[in-house]
Parts: sequence; structure tokens; C-alpha cells
Amino acid sequence: MLRSPLRRPSIVGVAATVAQGEERVNDLAASPPTPRVPRFGCRTAVLPAVPDVWQACPVTDADQTEWLTVPDLVEMLGQTPSRIRRLIDDRHLLATRIDGVLKVPAVFLRDGAPMPELHGTAIVLADAGFSDEEALEWLLGEEESLGTSPVAALRAGRKAEVRRVAQALA
Repeated sequence: MLRSPLRRPSIVGVAATVAQGEERVNDLAASPPTPRVPRFGCRTAVLPAVPDVWQACPVTDADQTEWLTVPDLVEMLGQTPSRIRRLIDDRHLLATRIDGVLKVPAVFLRDGAPMPELHGTAIVLADAGFSDEEALEWLLGEEESLGTSPVAALRAGRKAEVRRVAQALA
């Protein structure tokens, strides 16, 4: 039923709506909140309430990853720091700031160079709406449909399969 713009709701209707809103607020106040823990990017993970346990981020395989700084990469790749930052900007490598320092997972390198499969996969993830930090987290985390982490699948030569899964995330 369409309401006329000149017709005002009755006082009884407004009072009932206010009462329903107060009941909803009281219900929300009575139930314990579900903790939301920030991940690398702007997406959040909903974790069950666990007493006496607190973590800054969800535990993933990324926590056991060897991280390389820009100076480490300069030494390993024989490139200048500006060239390393350019590789990161162009998504040939993905990096995140850890304790304020820009770091790249060591698994993104093979034979002294960035994995060629990484660039196209990072572009697919960016097209799917992932930030660089979210893409990095997805690549390092376990993916059920692949049976392993996407970066491990890339290293095993399963580039097309990884990119199909990445496109399905959009």
C-alpha cells in the first residue's frame, strides 16, 4: 500500500514502532557481541568468543612464512631499491607492512626472481576487488578447493586452476 506524502502516521503506530525498536536494542544488549578481528585489509573475520585468548589477527600459514625486506630483496635479486618497489607497485611481487616495514614472502621468489605466475594471479585478484594485502593473505592461506595454499599450487604448476578459483571469488 502506498502512502500519500501528506498523510502522517498515527501516534499509535509511531509508539508501536518505538517500542519494537527498544525491544530490539534490549535484545542486542543482552546477547554477548561477536568479536571482530581485523585482517590484513579492510575485510574482517568473525571469530567465536574464546575466553582468555586474544590474537591480533587470525592464525594462518602466513604466520610461519619467511618474510624478506626491500634491502633483502635488493641483495638477493641484484636490483636497486626503486626497482624492487616498482616490482611491488606493478604487482610482480606482493608486499605488506609488518611492524612498519615493507616485507615480501620468500615463497614469491623462485630461482632468484619473482614467480612469473604471481603477476597475472595478482591482477586477477585485484580485478576481483581484493586489495594487495587481501590478495597476499589469500595466496598464503589454505584454499579448500585447491587442497593447499594458492601459492603452493602456483609453485606446483597449477596456474590455470588457481586463477579459476580467484575469478570465482569475485
